[in-house]
Amino acid sequence: MIGKKVWMLLLIFAAFSCVCAAEKAPLKVFISADLEGIWGVVHFEQTSAESGSYGAACKWMAEDVNAVVQGLLEAGATEIVVNDSHGSMRNLRADELHPRASLISGTPKPLSMMQGIDGSFNACIFIGYHAKAGSAAAILDHTISSGTVRSIKINGREMPELGINGALAGYFQVPVIMISGDKETCEQARSILGSGIVTAAVKEGIGRTAAKLLPAGEARQLLKEKAKEALSKRDNIPPFIVNPPINIELEFLRSSQAELPLLLPQVKRVDARAVGFSSGDLLEGFKLMRAVISLASQG
Repeated sequence: MIGKKVWMLLLIFAAFSCVCAAEKAPLKVFISADLEGIWGVVHFEQTSAESGSYGAACKWMAEDVNAVVQGLLEAGATEIVVNDSHGSMRNLRADELHPRASLISGTPKPLSMMQGIDGSFNACIFIGYHAKAGSAAAILDHTISSGTVRSIKINGREMPELGINGALAGYFQVPVIMISGDKETCEQARSILGSGIVTAAVKEGIGRTAAKLLPAGEARQLLKEKAKEALSKRDNIPPFIVNPPINIELEFLRSSQAELPLLLPQVKRVDARAVGFSSGDLLEGFKLMRAVISLASQG
Protein backbone atom coordinates (compact mmCIF):
# COMPACT_ATOMS: atom_id res chain seq x y z
CA MET A 1 0.00 0.00 0.00
CA ILE A 2 2.83 2.37 0.89
CA GLY A 3 4.52 1.53 -2.39
CA LYS A 4 1.43 2.50 -4.34
CA LYS A 5 1.20 5.84 -2.54
CA VAL A 6 4.83 6.61 -3.28
CA TRP A 7 4.29 5.67 -6.92
CA MET A 8 1.27 7.95 -7.17
CA LEU A 9 3.18 10.83 -5.58
CA LEU A 10 6.01 10.34 -8.07
CA LEU A 11 3.57 10.42 -10.98
CA ILE A 12 1.95 13.60 -9.66
CA PHE A 13 5.34 15.23 -9.17
CA ALA A 14 6.44 14.24 -12.66
CA ALA A 15 3.25 15.64 -14.20
CA PHE A 16 3.64 18.87 -12.21
CA SER A 17 7.26 19.18 -13.33
CA CYS A 18 6.23 18.75 -16.97
CA VAL A 19 3.59 21.46 -16.63
CA CYS A 20 6.07 23.84 -15.03
CA ALA A 21 8.65 23.11 -17.73
CA ALA A 22 6.07 23.78 -20.45
CA GLU A 23 5.11 27.04 -18.80
CA LYS A 24 8.75 28.12 -18.72
CA ALA A 25 9.59 26.96 -22.25
CA PRO A 26 11.24 29.69 -24.33
CA LEU A 27 8.93 31.64 -26.61
CA LYS A 28 11.12 33.45 -29.12
CA VAL A 29 9.88 36.06 -31.60
CA PHE A 30 11.83 37.57 -34.50
CA ILE A 31 10.87 41.06 -35.69
CA SER A 32 11.95 42.56 -39.02
CA ALA A 33 11.32 46.32 -38.96
CA ASP A 34 11.25 48.46 -42.10
CA LEU A 35 10.57 52.22 -42.21
CA GLU A 36 8.21 53.02 -45.10
CA GLY A 37 5.23 51.35 -43.40
CA ILE A 38 5.78 52.97 -40.01
CA TRP A 39 3.01 55.22 -38.66
CA GLY A 40 3.51 58.83 -39.77
CA VAL A 41 5.83 58.09 -42.69
CA VAL A 42 4.39 59.23 -46.04
CA HIS A 43 7.34 60.61 -48.06
CA PHE A 44 10.74 59.32 -49.15
CA GLU A 45 12.48 62.27 -47.46
CA GLN A 46 11.39 60.88 -44.10
CA THR A 47 13.26 57.65 -44.85
CA SER A 48 16.61 59.24 -45.72
CA ALA A 49 19.30 60.10 -43.19
CA GLU A 50 20.12 63.17 -45.30
CA SER A 51 16.73 64.73 -44.56
CA GLY A 52 15.66 66.85 -41.62
CA SER A 53 12.48 64.73 -41.41
CA TYR A 54 14.41 61.52 -40.79
CA GLY A 55 14.86 61.88 -37.03
CA ALA A 56 11.13 62.06 -36.36
CA ALA A 57 10.54 58.98 -38.55
CA CYS A 58 13.16 57.01 -36.59
CA LYS A 59 11.42 58.02 -33.35
CA TRP A 60 8.08 56.78 -34.72
CA MET A 61 9.77 53.57 -35.83
CA ALA A 62 10.99 52.91 -32.28
CA GLU A 63 7.52 53.66 -30.90
CA ASP A 64 5.84 51.25 -33.34
CA VAL A 65 8.33 48.49 -32.57
CA ASN A 66 8.17 49.07 -28.82
CA ALA A 67 4.37 48.84 -28.85
CA VAL A 68 4.64 45.44 -30.54
CA VAL A 69 7.38 44.28 -28.16
CA GLN A 70 5.26 45.25 -25.16
CA GLY A 71 2.29 43.35 -26.53
CA LEU A 72 4.43 40.26 -27.13
CA LEU A 73 5.82 40.37 -23.60
CA GLU A 74 2.34 40.65 -22.14
CA ALA A 75 1.33 37.64 -24.24
CA GLY A 76 4.18 35.52 -22.87
CA ALA A 77 7.18 36.06 -25.16
CA THR A 78 10.44 35.31 -23.38
CA GLU A 79 12.93 36.52 -26.02
CA ILE A 80 12.51 39.11 -28.77
CA VAL A 81 15.08 39.92 -31.47
CA VAL A 82 14.56 43.00 -33.65
CA ASN A 83 16.40 43.29 -36.97
CA ASP A 84 16.62 46.86 -38.30
CA SER A 85 15.69 46.34 -41.95
CA HIS A 86 15.70 49.71 -43.71
CA GLY A 87 18.46 51.23 -45.83
CA SER A 88 21.67 51.42 -43.80
CA MET A 89 19.83 49.39 -41.15
CA ARG A 90 20.93 51.84 -38.47
CA ASN A 91 17.58 53.58 -38.00
CA LEU A 92 16.66 52.21 -34.58
CA ARG A 93 18.67 53.68 -31.72
CA ALA A 94 19.61 50.94 -29.29
CA ASP A 95 18.87 53.20 -26.30
CA GLU A 96 15.36 53.91 -27.59
CA LEU A 97 14.42 50.27 -28.13
CA HIS A 98 12.41 48.41 -25.46
CA PRO A 99 14.91 47.18 -22.83
CA ARG A 100 13.68 43.58 -23.18
CA ALA A 101 14.43 43.40 -26.92
CA SER A 102 17.77 42.62 -28.60
CA LEU A 103 18.74 44.65 -31.69
CA ILE A 104 20.54 43.61 -34.88
CA SER A 105 21.85 46.78 -36.50
CA GLY A 106 23.98 47.73 -39.50
CA THR A 107 24.68 46.46 -43.01
CA PRO A 108 25.71 44.51 -45.06
CA LYS A 109 24.18 41.37 -43.57
CA PRO A 110 23.97 38.02 -45.41
CA LEU A 111 20.21 37.73 -44.91
CA SER A 112 19.56 41.47 -45.06
CA MET A 113 16.07 42.18 -43.68
CA MET A 114 15.90 38.68 -42.18
CA GLN A 115 19.32 38.55 -40.54
CA GLY A 116 19.11 36.53 -37.35
CA ILE A 117 16.19 34.28 -38.31
CA ASP A 118 16.66 30.58 -37.61
CA GLY A 119 14.71 27.55 -36.48
CA SER A 120 14.87 28.46 -32.80
CA PHE A 121 12.15 31.12 -33.21
CA ASN A 122 8.48 30.36 -32.60
CA ALA A 123 7.15 33.25 -34.67
CA CYS A 124 8.11 36.12 -36.95
CA ILE A 125 6.58 39.61 -37.25
CA PHE A 126 7.01 42.28 -39.92
CA ILE A 127 6.70 45.89 -38.72
CA GLY A 128 6.60 48.97 -40.97
CA TYR A 129 6.49 47.01 -44.22
CA HIS A 130 5.37 48.37 -47.59
CA ALA A 131 3.66 47.10 -50.74
CA LYS A 132 5.40 45.78 -53.85
CA ALA A 133 6.52 48.03 -56.70
CA GLY A 134 3.61 49.12 -58.87
CA SER A 135 0.94 49.06 -56.16
CA ALA A 136 -1.71 51.75 -56.33
CA ALA A 137 -2.52 53.87 -53.26
CA ALA A 138 0.39 52.40 -51.33
CA ILE A 139 2.95 54.48 -49.46
CA LEU A 140 6.41 54.42 -51.09
CA ASP A 141 5.74 51.14 -52.90
CA HIS A 142 8.88 49.37 -54.16
CA THR A 143 10.59 45.99 -54.12
CA ILE A 144 14.02 45.99 -52.46
CA SER A 145 15.52 48.70 -54.70
CA SER A 146 13.28 51.47 -56.03
CA GLY A 147 15.99 52.56 -58.49
CA THR A 148 16.64 49.11 -59.92
CA VAL A 149 13.86 46.53 -59.51
CA ARG A 150 10.53 46.61 -61.31
CA SER A 151 9.41 43.17 -60.11
CA ILE A 152 10.61 39.90 -58.62
CA LYS A 153 8.89 36.60 -59.34
CA ILE A 154 9.48 33.39 -57.40
CA ASN A 155 8.14 30.27 -59.08
CA GLY A 156 6.06 32.46 -61.36
CA ARG A 157 4.42 34.61 -58.70
CA GLU A 158 5.33 38.27 -58.20
CA MET A 159 6.52 38.86 -54.67
CA PRO A 160 6.75 41.95 -52.49
CA GLU A 161 9.42 42.03 -49.82
CA LEU A 162 6.93 40.56 -47.36
CA GLY A 163 6.59 37.48 -49.59
CA ILE A 164 10.34 37.02 -50.10
CA ASN A 165 11.07 37.49 -46.40
CA GLY A 166 8.10 35.35 -45.43
CA ALA A 167 9.56 32.54 -47.55
CA LEU A 168 12.89 32.91 -45.71
CA ALA A 169 11.07 32.55 -42.39
CA GLY A 170 9.26 29.53 -43.82
CA TYR A 171 12.59 28.00 -44.84
CA PHE A 172 13.27 27.71 -41.10
CA GLN A 173 9.67 26.58 -40.40
CA VAL A 174 8.85 29.87 -38.67
CA PRO A 175 5.38 31.36 -39.33
CA VAL A 176 4.87 35.06 -40.01
CA ILE A 177 2.07 35.83 -37.58
CA MET A 178 1.67 39.60 -37.94
CA ILE A 179 2.44 42.53 -40.23
CA SER A 180 1.98 46.29 -39.92
CA GLY A 181 2.00 48.93 -42.64
CA ASP A 182 -0.58 50.63 -44.82
CA LYS A 183 -3.87 49.05 -45.85
CA GLU A 184 -2.60 47.80 -49.22
CA THR A 185 0.42 46.12 -47.63
CA CYS A 186 -1.83 44.29 -45.19
CA GLU A 187 -4.02 43.08 -48.06
CA GLN A 188 -0.99 41.80 -49.96
CA ALA A 189 0.18 39.96 -46.84
CA ARG A 190 -3.14 38.18 -46.47
CA SER A 191 -3.11 37.24 -50.15
CA ILE A 192 0.43 35.82 -50.11
CA LEU A 193 1.15 34.68 -46.55
CA GLY A 194 -2.36 33.46 -45.79
CA SER A 195 -5.63 34.78 -44.41
CA GLY A 196 -4.66 33.81 -40.87
CA ILE A 197 -1.95 36.45 -40.53
CA VAL A 198 -2.86 39.24 -38.10
CA THR A 199 -2.64 42.69 -39.72
CA ALA A 200 -2.32 46.18 -38.28
CA ALA A 201 -3.02 48.91 -40.85
CA VAL A 202 -1.72 52.09 -39.21
CA LYS A 203 -2.46 54.21 -42.30
CA GLU A 204 -4.32 54.12 -45.60
CA GLY A 205 -2.58 55.29 -48.74
CA ILE A 206 -4.17 58.07 -50.76
CA GLY A 207 -1.32 58.04 -53.26
CA ARG A 208 2.36 57.11 -53.20
CA THR A 209 3.28 59.98 -50.90
CA ALA A 210 0.03 60.76 -49.08
CA ALA A 211 -1.97 58.83 -46.50
CA LYS A 212 -4.66 59.03 -43.89
CA LEU A 213 -3.06 58.18 -40.54
CA LEU A 214 -4.66 56.70 -37.46
CA PRO A 215 -4.35 58.92 -34.37
CA ALA A 216 -0.92 58.21 -32.87
CA GLY A 217 -2.17 56.74 -29.59
CA GLU A 218 -4.72 54.59 -31.39
CA ALA A 219 -2.05 53.28 -33.77
CA ARG A 220 0.29 52.23 -30.95
CA GLN A 221 -2.54 50.59 -29.01
CA LEU A 222 -3.57 48.72 -32.17
CA LEU A 223 0.00 47.45 -32.64
CA LYS A 224 0.19 46.28 -29.04
CA GLU A 225 -3.17 44.49 -29.10
CA LYS A 226 -2.55 42.90 -32.51
CA ALA A 227 0.81 41.58 -31.30
CA LYS A 228 -0.90 39.93 -28.33
CA GLU A 229 -3.57 38.47 -30.61
CA ALA A 230 -1.01 37.21 -33.12
CA LEU A 231 1.09 35.42 -30.51
CA SER A 232 -2.00 33.72 -29.11
CA LYS A 233 -2.82 32.43 -32.61
CA ARG A 234 0.69 31.35 -33.59
CA ASP A 235 -0.08 27.62 -33.55
CA ASN A 236 -2.85 28.13 -36.11
CA ILE A 237 -0.75 30.11 -38.60
CA PRO A 238 1.39 27.86 -40.82
CA PRO A 239 4.81 28.85 -42.18
CA PHE A 240 4.92 30.15 -45.75
CA ILE A 241 6.78 27.43 -47.63
CA VAL A 242 8.20 27.80 -51.14
CA ASN A 243 9.26 24.38 -52.35
CA PRO A 244 12.30 23.84 -54.58
CA PRO A 245 13.29 24.06 -57.31
CA ILE A 246 13.30 27.83 -56.78
CA ASN A 247 12.91 29.79 -60.01
CA ILE A 248 13.61 33.52 -59.61
CA GLU A 249 13.00 36.13 -62.30
CA LEU A 250 13.96 39.78 -61.86
CA GLU A 251 12.71 42.57 -64.10
CA PHE A 252 14.63 45.83 -63.94
CA LEU A 253 13.71 49.41 -64.79
CA ARG A 254 16.19 49.67 -67.68
CA SER A 255 17.67 47.18 -70.15
CA SER A 256 21.20 48.22 -69.16
CA GLN A 257 20.55 46.89 -65.66
CA ALA A 258 20.17 43.37 -67.07
CA GLU A 259 23.71 43.31 -68.46
CA LEU A 260 26.13 43.02 -65.51
CA PRO A 261 24.15 40.22 -63.78
CA LEU A 262 24.99 38.02 -66.79
CA LEU A 263 28.56 37.83 -65.46
CA LEU A 264 27.18 35.24 -63.03
CA PRO A 265 27.13 31.86 -64.83
CA GLN A 266 23.78 30.77 -63.33
CA VAL A 267 21.98 33.87 -64.59
CA LYS A 268 20.29 33.95 -68.00
CA ARG A 269 18.60 36.79 -69.84
CA VAL A 270 14.83 36.40 -70.07
CA ASP A 271 14.18 39.52 -72.14
CA ALA A 272 15.62 43.01 -72.60
CA ARG A 273 15.01 44.08 -68.99
CA ALA A 274 14.79 40.74 -67.17
CA VAL A 275 17.06 37.93 -66.01
CA GLY A 276 16.37 34.65 -64.28
CA PHE A 277 17.97 31.65 -62.60
CA SER A 278 17.10 28.49 -60.69
CA SER A 279 18.29 27.13 -57.38
CA GLY A 280 17.70 23.94 -55.43
CA ASP A 281 17.83 25.84 -52.14
CA LEU A 282 15.86 28.95 -51.19
CA LEU A 283 18.62 30.38 -49.01
CA GLU A 284 21.21 30.06 -51.78
CA GLY A 285 18.74 31.48 -54.28
CA PHE A 286 18.07 34.48 -52.05
CA LYS A 287 21.76 35.29 -51.72
CA LEU A 288 22.24 35.01 -55.48
CA MET A 289 19.24 37.29 -56.00
CA ARG A 290 20.84 39.92 -53.76
CA ALA A 291 24.07 39.67 -55.76
CA VAL A 292 22.13 40.07 -59.02
CA ILE A 293 20.41 43.23 -57.71
CA SER A 294 23.73 44.63 -56.55
CA LEU A 295 25.24 44.15 -60.01
CA ALA A 296 22.12 45.48 -61.74
CA SER A 297 22.27 48.67 -59.71
CA GLN A 298 25.54 49.51 -61.49
CA GLY A 299 23.91 49.41 -64.92
